Amino acid sequence: MKMEVIIVAILLIFTAQFLYMSSTSDAEYGGADGEAEDVIAELTGGNYEPIAEPLWEPPSGEIESLLFALQTAFGALIIGYFFGYNKCKNRLEE
Repeated sequence: MKMEVIIVAILLIFTAQFLYMSSTSDAEYGGADGEAEDVIAELTGGNYEPIAEPLWEPPSGEIESLLFALQTAFGALIIGYFFGYNKCKNRLEE
């Protein structure tokens, strides 16, 4: 019970911080891809042509962020499952 309260408190703190920062600043959350494009354009003089194009591009940045977050959550679930499985397996062997 104590652990659940701590986790909920941490989630509330991060949510409050995110909402506060989102509402008070004009900061744009961008990834490393956009920065890399700018550096490549600067180094090549703007005449760089990518050799591949994405098969599908999300209609907005928000959807792209959502898909990235889902991918991260799915990976964390898989890693957590295997950590839990190994811990339980070790307990049963003792």
